[in-house]
Amino acid sequence: MVLASLTLWLSAFVVNAAAQAAVSPHPIVLHAARLLDVKTGRIVKPGEVLVLGERIVESGSSVKHPAGAEVIDLGDRTLLPGLIDAHIHLFLHPGAEDLQTVQESVPQRTITATLAARDDLMAGFTAERDMGTEGAGSADTAVRNAIDEGRIPGPRLRISGNAINILGGHEDAIGYNPEQHVLPNANYANSADELVAVMRQQFKEGADFIKIYETGTDSLRDGKLSTPYQYTEPQLEVAAKEAARVGKRVAVHATGEPGTLFAAQAGVVSIDHADQLSDETMRLMKEKQIFAVPTFTIFEYFAEHAATPEQGSRQQKMLDVKAQEFKKQIAAGVPMAVGSDVGPFPHGTQARELVLMVKFGMSPLAVLQADLLNGAKLLGWESQIGALEPGYFADVIAVPGDPLQEIGVLQNVGFVMKGGVVYKK
Repeated sequence: MVLASLTLWLSAFVVNAAAQAAVSPHPIVLHAARLLDVKTGRIVKPGEVLVLGERIVESGSSVKHPAGAEVIDLGDRTLLPGLIDAHIHLFLHPGAEDLQTVQESVPQRTITATLAARDDLMAGFTAERDMGTEGAGSADTAVRNAIDEGRIPGPRLRISGNAINILGGHEDAIGYNPEQHVLPNANYANSADELVAVMRQQFKEGADFIKIYETGTDSLRDGKLSTPYQYTEPQLEVAAKEAARVGKRVAVHATGEPGTLFAAQAGVVSIDHADQLSDETMRLMKEKQIFAVPTFTIFEYFAEHAATPEQGSRQQKMLDVKAQEFKKQIAAGVPMAVGSDVGPFPHGTQARELVLMVKFGMSPLAVLQADLLNGAKLLGWESQIGALEPGYFADVIAVPGDPLQEIGVLQNVGFVMKGGVVYKK
């Protein structure tokens, strides 16, 4: 299995080398039937983008065509910014999640992550936030750095290393023989002081932000979510302040109350999953501009691929609750970002998340703005990615048709450019 994965990794390296070789020292003009101005929601016809190096110089219905410029005609397609997935797991793949983190070595899992990064990029995701390596420590630092250095293909990455968890918490090795001393998929921190110590170690190893498990395990009782919290509001506030000390932020896995309220009170940057939120939590999230990242796709996948009918029924009920609560969150003005929780389901297929967010209540434009504009803010790249504007990175994709009319076209990305490099054409 490792040898086969290594062969695929080498082919990915060749893909990247070819992409690097295709970079023209001259300007590039992208031309298509349409261009999405995500900030205004307008479709510009036709659409053109002028790229010089790694940046956009001009965009609109017609741009300058400098002497010697390479013109890439994408025909009857729509140009739009590269997609953003704010909740991914590069080090996971479909299968028994707990077993793969125990049975597979960190080198093997790093190969998996390298292949996953390539698949996500080829699907049009040019920026992502990896929400924990699930027991692979700071191996994501190496993957991020290799991408940044142009050694392997992949999205721009914000990484968190291992997430943080309490003893016996959501990501501890529950259910194994204690005498085997199976390690958790996250780092232990059982107090505010321990949180700070673990965070400092993660920052030392290259983490861009901190992920904390705040709730779990979840259960439904008469349609009401029950989930124990892991850290108190004062403990989370200490973590948020420690991250802010070095210009970084904290994101939490939190599905319900009171953990979600504690996270909002502490001032985290995002509450991921956000299955069921109280009125006060939603009010604080709107006031503080804390993003909810719903992650519908993983719930749908688990419901459809459950080991037993009973498990499938439980997962479907949870998805139904999420969908109902999502409508309340939209009405309350909770800021949304787009994250799929890809990893336990196949990398490169996560544009399904945008489709589900439309299905459950948002307009296609609102979802695209949540993905691109809010995603750029959440990842700390505001005014750098998420729009086709002068000075932004030339992260551009092309899709058939009009995504404002049919959001599903985002599942069929035919052209990918990241930083002025053409990876898929």
